[in-house]
Amino acid sequence: MRVFVTGATGAVGRHLVPGLVEAGHQVTATTRSPGKVDGLRAAGATPVVVDGLDREGVIAAVRAAEPEVIVHQMTALSEMGRLRNVDQEFAATSALRTRGTDNLLAAAKEVGARRVVAQGHNFIYARTGSMVKTEDDALDPRPVPSAAQAMAAIRYLDDVVPSSVPEGLVLRYGTFYGPGASDQFVDGVRKRQMPIIGGGTGVWSFIETYDAAGAAQAAVEGGAPGVYNVVDDEPAPVSEWLPYLAEVAGAKPPMRLPVWLGRMLAGEFIVTQMTEARGASNTKARKELGWTPKYPTWRDGFRSWVAATR
Repeated sequence: MRVFVTGATGAVGRHLVPGLVEAGHQVTATTRSPGKVDGLRAAGATPVVVDGLDREGVIAAVRAAEPEVIVHQMTALSEMGRLRNVDQEFAATSALRTRGTDNLLAAAKEVGARRVVAQGHNFIYARTGSMVKTEDDALDPRPVPSAAQAMAAIRYLDDVVPSSVPEGLVLRYGTFYGPGASDQFVDGVRKRQMPIIGGGTGVWSFIETYDAAGAAQAAVEGGAPGVYNVVDDEPAPVSEWLPYLAEVAGAKPPMRLPVWLGRMLAGEFIVTQMTEARGASNTKARKELGWTPKYPTWRDGFRSWVAATR
Protein backbone atom coordinates (compact mmCIF):
# COMPACT_ATOMS: atom_id res chain seq x y z
CA MET A 1 0.00 0.00 0.00
CA ARG A 2 0.93 3.66 -0.22
CA VAL A 3 1.52 4.80 3.36
CA PHE A 4 2.13 8.37 4.55
CA VAL A 5 3.99 8.45 7.88
CA THR A 6 4.25 11.69 9.85
CA GLY A 7 6.72 12.05 12.70
CA ALA A 8 8.84 9.51 10.87
CA THR A 9 12.05 10.20 12.78
CA GLY A 10 10.52 10.00 16.25
CA ALA A 11 10.66 7.20 18.80
CA VAL A 12 8.16 5.05 16.90
CA GLY A 13 8.64 6.32 13.38
CA ARG A 14 12.31 5.42 13.18
CA HIS A 15 11.37 1.74 13.60
CA LEU A 16 8.07 1.90 11.72
CA VAL A 17 9.39 3.27 8.44
CA PRO A 18 11.95 0.49 7.82
CA GLY A 19 9.37 -2.11 8.87
CA LEU A 20 6.80 -0.84 6.39
CA VAL A 21 9.38 -0.66 3.61
CA GLU A 22 10.57 -4.19 4.34
CA ALA A 23 6.95 -5.38 4.17
CA GLY A 24 6.70 -3.98 0.63
CA HIS A 25 4.75 -0.79 1.27
CA GLN A 26 5.47 2.43 -0.60
CA VAL A 27 6.28 4.89 2.19
CA THR A 28 6.31 8.67 2.19
CA ALA A 29 7.85 9.88 5.46
CA THR A 30 7.81 13.37 6.93
CA THR A 31 10.21 15.27 9.15
CA ARG A 32 10.47 18.88 10.27
CA SER A 33 14.27 18.75 9.93
CA PRO A 34 16.04 18.88 6.53
CA GLY A 35 19.01 17.24 8.23
CA LYS A 36 17.03 14.00 8.65
CA VAL A 37 16.05 13.62 5.00
CA ASP A 38 19.04 11.45 4.05
CA GLY A 39 18.28 8.98 6.85
CA LEU A 40 14.69 8.55 5.68
CA ARG A 41 15.83 8.06 2.12
CA ALA A 42 18.38 5.48 3.24
CA ALA A 43 15.56 3.62 5.01
CA GLY A 44 13.75 3.30 1.69
CA ALA A 45 11.16 6.04 2.12
CA THR A 46 10.39 9.12 0.09
CA PRO A 47 11.20 11.99 2.48
CA VAL A 48 9.19 15.18 2.79
CA VAL A 49 10.05 18.17 4.98
CA VAL A 50 6.86 19.64 6.45
CA ASP A 51 5.62 21.07 9.72
CA GLY A 52 2.50 19.26 10.91
CA LEU A 53 0.94 22.59 11.92
CA ASP A 54 1.29 23.98 8.39
CA ARG A 55 -2.14 23.03 7.08
CA GLU A 56 -1.51 23.87 3.44
CA GLY A 57 1.89 22.21 3.51
CA VAL A 58 0.45 19.01 5.01
CA ILE A 59 -2.40 18.86 2.51
CA ALA A 60 -0.02 19.47 -0.39
CA ALA A 61 2.34 16.72 0.78
CA VAL A 62 -0.50 14.23 1.21
CA ARG A 63 -1.99 15.20 -2.12
CA ALA A 64 1.35 14.50 -3.83
CA ALA A 65 1.75 11.10 -2.13
CA GLU A 66 -1.86 9.94 -2.64
CA PRO A 67 -1.67 7.50 0.30
CA GLU A 68 -4.15 4.80 1.13
CA VAL A 69 -3.14 4.97 4.81
CA ILE A 70 -1.96 7.91 6.91
CA VAL A 71 0.00 7.30 10.12
CA HIS A 72 0.05 10.12 12.68
CA GLN A 73 3.12 9.83 14.95
CA MET A 74 3.76 13.56 15.33
CA THR A 75 4.92 14.72 18.77
CA ALA A 76 7.47 17.11 20.21
CA LEU A 77 8.40 14.96 23.19
CA SER A 78 12.14 15.38 22.70
CA GLU A 79 11.70 19.07 23.58
CA MET A 80 10.24 18.41 27.03
CA GLY A 81 11.88 19.27 30.30
CA ARG A 82 10.52 18.70 33.80
CA LEU A 83 6.84 17.84 34.24
CA ARG A 84 5.87 20.19 37.03
CA ASN A 85 3.67 22.02 34.51
CA VAL A 86 2.63 19.36 32.03
CA ASP A 87 0.49 21.67 29.91
CA GLN A 88 3.46 23.96 29.36
CA GLU A 89 5.87 21.14 28.55
CA PHE A 90 3.37 19.39 26.27
CA ALA A 91 2.13 22.53 24.51
CA ALA A 92 3.79 21.72 21.18
CA THR A 93 2.71 18.08 21.30
CA SER A 94 -0.84 19.08 22.25
CA ALA A 95 -0.98 21.36 19.22
CA LEU A 96 0.11 18.46 17.01
CA ARG A 97 -2.58 16.26 18.61
CA THR A 98 -5.28 18.83 17.87
CA ARG A 99 -4.45 21.16 14.99
CA GLY A 100 -2.00 18.68 13.49
CA THR A 101 -4.61 15.93 13.64
CA ASP A 102 -7.18 18.20 11.99
CA ASN A 103 -4.71 18.93 9.18
CA LEU A 104 -4.11 15.25 8.52
CA LEU A 105 -7.80 14.41 8.61
CA ALA A 106 -8.53 17.20 6.13
CA ALA A 107 -5.81 15.82 3.87
CA ALA A 108 -7.16 12.29 4.23
CA LYS A 109 -10.60 13.47 3.18
CA GLU A 110 -9.21 15.29 0.16
CA VAL A 111 -7.32 12.28 -1.23
CA GLY A 112 -9.79 9.62 -0.10
CA ALA A 113 -7.46 7.87 2.35
CA ARG A 114 -9.76 5.54 4.27
CA ARG A 115 -7.43 4.53 7.11
CA VAL A 116 -5.72 6.80 9.64
CA VAL A 117 -3.62 5.36 12.49
CA ALA A 118 -2.79 7.82 15.28
CA GLN A 119 -0.62 7.89 18.39
CA GLY A 120 -2.49 8.27 21.68
CA HIS A 121 -1.56 7.47 25.28
CA ASN A 122 -2.91 5.31 28.09
CA PHE A 123 -2.45 7.92 30.86
CA ILE A 124 -6.03 9.12 30.37
CA TYR A 125 -7.96 6.45 32.25
CA ALA A 126 -9.92 7.21 35.41
CA ARG A 127 -7.84 6.86 38.58
CA THR A 128 -10.57 4.87 40.33
CA GLY A 129 -11.77 1.29 40.16
CA SER A 130 -9.72 -1.45 38.51
CA MET A 131 -5.95 -1.00 38.55
CA VAL A 132 -5.72 -2.31 34.96
CA LYS A 133 -7.98 -0.73 32.35
CA THR A 134 -9.44 -1.97 29.07
CA GLU A 135 -10.44 0.23 26.15
CA ASP A 136 -14.05 0.18 27.41
CA ASP A 137 -13.21 1.71 30.79
CA ALA A 138 -13.98 5.31 31.68
CA LEU A 139 -11.48 8.10 31.12
CA ASP A 140 -10.35 10.44 33.87
CA PRO A 141 -13.12 13.00 34.46
CA ARG A 142 -10.89 15.23 36.58
CA PRO A 143 -7.31 15.41 35.28
CA VAL A 144 -4.69 17.13 37.38
CA PRO A 145 -5.14 20.86 36.69
CA SER A 146 -1.56 21.34 35.46
CA ALA A 147 -2.14 18.59 32.89
CA ALA A 148 -5.76 19.31 31.90
CA GLN A 149 -4.96 20.75 28.46
CA ALA A 150 -2.54 17.93 27.59
CA MET A 151 -5.11 15.30 28.60
CA ALA A 152 -7.82 17.12 26.64
CA ALA A 153 -5.61 17.01 23.53
CA ILE A 154 -5.16 13.25 23.89
CA ARG A 155 -8.91 12.81 24.33
CA TYR A 156 -9.57 15.02 21.31
CA LEU A 157 -7.43 12.80 19.12
CA ASP A 158 -9.09 9.74 20.66
CA ASP A 159 -12.51 11.03 19.65
CA VAL A 160 -11.94 12.70 16.30
CA VAL A 161 -9.84 10.08 14.48
CA PRO A 162 -12.32 7.17 14.69
CA SER A 163 -15.26 9.49 13.96
CA SER A 164 -13.78 11.34 10.97
CA VAL A 165 -12.60 8.61 8.59
CA PRO A 166 -14.05 5.21 7.68
CA GLU A 167 -11.14 3.39 9.34
CA GLY A 168 -9.71 5.48 12.17
CA LEU A 169 -7.53 3.74 14.76
CA VAL A 170 -5.94 5.27 17.85
CA LEU A 171 -3.13 3.43 19.61
CA ARG A 172 -3.05 4.25 23.31
CA TYR A 173 0.63 3.63 23.90
CA GLY A 174 2.12 2.91 27.28
CA THR A 175 5.19 4.75 28.51
CA PHE A 176 7.90 4.46 25.89
CA TYR A 177 11.31 3.04 26.67
CA GLY A 178 14.20 1.79 24.58
CA PRO A 179 17.38 3.29 23.13
CA GLY A 180 16.80 6.98 22.63
CA ALA A 181 13.41 6.99 24.41
CA SER A 182 12.98 7.95 28.07
CA ASP A 183 16.74 7.65 28.62
CA GLN A 184 16.28 10.34 31.30
CA PHE A 185 14.73 7.58 33.44
CA VAL A 186 17.98 5.63 33.39
CA ASP A 187 20.03 8.74 34.03
CA GLY A 188 17.65 9.74 36.81
CA VAL A 189 17.87 6.44 38.71
CA ARG A 190 21.65 6.41 38.39
CA LYS A 191 21.76 9.87 39.99
CA ARG A 192 19.07 8.88 42.54
CA GLN A 193 16.86 11.67 41.20
CA MET A 194 13.81 9.44 40.71
CA PRO A 195 12.35 8.71 44.14
CA ILE A 196 9.34 6.58 44.97
CA ILE A 197 6.65 8.95 46.19
CA GLY A 198 4.23 7.75 48.83
CA GLY A 199 3.68 4.02 48.53
CA GLY A 200 4.52 3.96 44.82
CA THR A 201 1.08 2.43 44.26
CA GLY A 202 0.46 3.99 40.86
CA VAL A 203 0.40 1.31 38.15
CA TRP A 204 2.23 1.96 34.89
CA SER A 205 2.16 0.16 31.57
CA PHE A 206 5.25 0.26 29.38
CA ILE A 207 5.97 -0.40 25.72
CA GLU A 208 9.37 -0.73 24.06
CA THR A 209 9.57 1.51 20.99
CA TYR A 210 10.29 -1.34 18.55
CA ASP A 211 7.17 -3.10 19.82
CA ALA A 212 5.18 0.13 19.53
CA ALA A 213 6.21 0.35 15.88
CA GLY A 214 5.17 -3.27 15.35
CA ALA A 215 1.70 -2.46 16.64
CA ALA A 216 1.48 0.59 14.37
CA GLN A 217 2.43 -1.55 11.37
CA ALA A 218 -0.19 -4.11 12.35
CA ALA A 219 -2.76 -1.30 12.51
CA VAL A 220 -1.72 -0.09 9.05
CA GLU A 221 -2.30 -3.54 7.65
CA GLY A 222 -5.46 -4.59 9.50
CA GLY A 223 -7.68 -4.32 12.53
CA ALA A 224 -11.10 -2.80 13.05
CA PRO A 225 -11.49 0.94 13.63
CA GLY A 226 -11.39 2.10 17.24
CA VAL A 227 -8.93 2.49 20.12
CA TYR A 228 -6.30 -0.02 21.24
CA ASN A 229 -4.06 -0.18 24.28
CA VAL A 230 -0.54 -0.82 23.02
CA VAL A 231 1.33 -1.90 26.14
CA ASP A 232 3.25 -4.92 27.32
CA ASP A 233 1.76 -7.83 29.27
CA GLU A 234 2.74 -6.69 32.77
CA PRO A 235 1.29 -3.51 34.25
CA ALA A 236 3.23 -2.83 37.44
CA PRO A 237 3.23 -0.42 40.39
CA VAL A 238 6.00 2.14 40.66
CA SER A 239 7.17 0.42 43.84
CA GLU A 240 8.03 -2.61 41.70
CA TRP A 241 9.36 -1.34 38.38
CA LEU A 242 11.41 1.62 39.63
CA PRO A 243 13.63 -0.37 42.05
CA TYR A 244 14.09 -2.97 39.31
CA LEU A 245 15.21 -0.30 36.84
CA ALA A 246 17.69 0.99 39.42
CA GLU A 247 18.99 -2.53 39.97
CA VAL A 248 19.61 -3.29 36.30
CA ALA A 249 21.17 0.17 35.89
CA GLY A 250 23.65 -0.64 38.65
CA ALA A 251 22.31 2.15 40.84
CA LYS A 252 21.42 2.36 44.50
CA PRO A 253 17.75 1.75 45.36
CA PRO A 254 15.56 4.81 44.78
CA MET A 255 14.90 7.11 47.70
CA ARG A 256 11.41 7.36 49.16
CA LEU A 257 9.54 10.60 49.72
CA PRO A 258 6.26 11.30 51.48
CA VAL A 259 3.49 12.63 49.26
CA TRP A 260 3.61 16.14 50.73
CA LEU A 261 7.32 16.50 49.95
CA GLY A 262 6.94 14.92 46.53
CA ARG A 263 4.23 17.44 45.75
CA MET A 264 6.54 20.31 46.72
CA LEU A 265 9.52 19.01 44.75
CA ALA A 266 7.95 17.37 41.68
CA GLY A 267 4.43 18.75 41.39
CA GLU A 268 0.94 17.26 41.46
CA PHE A 269 1.10 15.38 38.16
CA ILE A 270 4.16 13.34 39.09
CA VAL A 271 2.71 12.57 42.52
CA THR A 272 -0.52 11.41 40.92
CA GLN A 273 1.25 9.14 38.46
CA MET A 274 3.37 7.70 41.25
CA THR A 275 0.42 7.00 43.54
CA GLU A 276 -2.83 6.77 41.54
CA ALA A 277 -2.11 5.90 37.89
CA ARG A 278 -3.82 2.90 36.30
CA GLY A 279 -2.25 0.42 33.93
CA ALA A 280 -3.78 -0.97 30.75
CA SER A 281 -4.56 -4.36 29.23
CA ASN A 282 -3.25 -5.28 25.76
CA THR A 283 -5.72 -8.14 25.19
CA LYS A 284 -7.61 -6.32 22.45
CA ALA A 285 -4.49 -5.32 20.50
CA ARG A 286 -3.08 -8.83 20.71
CA LYS A 287 -6.33 -10.38 19.52
CA GLU A 288 -7.66 -7.93 16.95
CA LEU A 289 -4.40 -6.58 15.50
CA GLY A 290 -2.62 -9.94 15.63
CA TRP A 291 0.24 -8.18 17.38
CA THR A 292 2.76 -9.84 19.69
CA PRO A 293 5.37 -7.74 21.53
CA LYS A 294 8.99 -8.80 21.35
CA TYR A 295 9.28 -7.74 25.01
CA PRO A 296 6.14 -9.07 26.76
CA THR A 297 7.47 -7.68 30.03
CA TRP A 298 9.47 -4.61 30.96
CA ARG A 299 11.67 -6.91 33.06
CA ASP A 300 13.41 -8.22 29.96
CA GLY A 301 13.05 -5.01 27.99
CA PHE A 302 14.65 -2.85 30.66
CA ARG A 303 17.76 -5.01 30.66
CA SER A 304 18.25 -4.58 26.91
CA TRP A 305 17.49 -0.88 27.14
CA VAL A 306 19.92 -0.20 29.98
CA ALA A 307 22.65 -2.18 28.22
CA ALA A 308 22.24 0.06 25.19
CA THR A 309 22.75 3.21 27.30
CA ARG A 310 26.14 2.13 28.61
